[in-house]
Amino acid sequence: MNSKFYFVVFGVIAFAITACEKLLPSGPQEDEVLDGTIEGLTSTETAQFLRGDAAFTKVFSPATGLGPLFVSNSCISCHAGDGKGHPSTNLIRFGQNDISGNQFLEHGGPQLQNRAVPGYTPESIPSGASHSTFMAPANTGLGFLEAVLDADILKMADPDDKDGDGISGVPNWIELADFVKPLASAISKDGKYIGRFGRKAGAHNLLNQTVNAYNQDMGVVSGYSPYDTHSRKELDPEVPNIEVEDLVFYLHTLKAPIQRNTGDADVKAGKQLFMNAQCGSCHRPSLKTGNSTINALANKEFYPYTDLLLHDMGKELDDNYTEGSAKTSEWRTTPLWGLGLSKDSQGGRIFLMHDGRAKSIEEAILLHGGEAQKSRQNYAALSSSEKQQLITFLESL
Repeated sequence: MNSKFYFVVFGVIAFAITACEKLLPSGPQEDEVLDGTIEGLTSTETAQFLRGDAAFTKVFSPATGLGPLFVSNSCISCHAGDGKGHPSTNLIRFGQNDISGNQFLEHGGPQLQNRAVPGYTPESIPSGASHSTFMAPANTGLGFLEAVLDADILKMADPDDKDGDGISGVPNWIELADFVKPLASAISKDGKYIGRFGRKAGAHNLLNQTVNAYNQDMGVVSGYSPYDTHSRKELDPEVPNIEVEDLVFYLHTLKAPIQRNTGDADVKAGKQLFMNAQCGSCHRPSLKTGNSTINALANKEFYPYTDLLLHDMGKELDDNYTEGSAKTSEWRTTPLWGLGLSKDSQGGRIFLMHDGRAKSIEEAILLHGGEAQKSRQNYAALSSSEKQQLITFLESL
């Protein structure tokens, strides 16, 4: 064959490749999706992330440990694309309306398992128990939140409102389960430790949160917590500890959401209005991590828009349910990063607040009471164009 033939063949192949590239849709930009790794992982860490990703999408069946009572059969069913949950997958937690500790653990608490494998009956809320509905939060950037020092969280707290701004903010002091080792930066108080994960900050770290999810969401026991929530009996592990650890690592190393349109004039103006309205007093724009066993997380500034503290949100959001030292109207400040992408995991519509009751960002703002009452009033006093600028800013996060 002569060189002219090779030239024609290669030309046809190149044309076909170019044509296919034009026909195929381009992938989403990094700032348009929530999943993906933090920057700077080693090859070994990346391999563990991928194993954790597989554990996150694993679907359990009765043959592989599901149940006998459960809420869902996989992690991803409540966290599509690592984003927020949907009201159709909401969880119900039950227990006390005071801080004396959950008295209903022997009745399946703290989480209602409303589904069951054949031959078993789903749980119902015991008589006398208070309960609350929780929507699954987004998973991204969690490793950064865990790496914030306890000392820095306490610096943001103002339990006596010494600065007179009407905003206190307190940590949720919780008792640790036997399998939970305190974080390296942990500060204890009367034998209790600061919670930072969950709607009421009822989990100390990501291992705590993950083991609870296996056990309470899917009825799957591990070596970390081998007790079935239904029978309260100790069982052989149904998921190996290494798989749990891979999933925890995956959650640690999911990237932080990337803000979009940062140069847009309305986004810039909206951020200033957000700060002027005192929203940033609880939804703090930036935090810093301390040292971490994952180098890519160590000593980094990041932008979650939370203080990880509990705040009294007023009567309208009082759910008559407690966890740890959290009062019934107290909620951990939800991180706002990724807010503009929430609808992507929620079927194209947005559902906000702890139970998904708010169907728009403005509705969520107007549900803020208690310590956030002044901020709500400040927002309500804005002009229509200013309100839209503030919302445009929030949608950029």
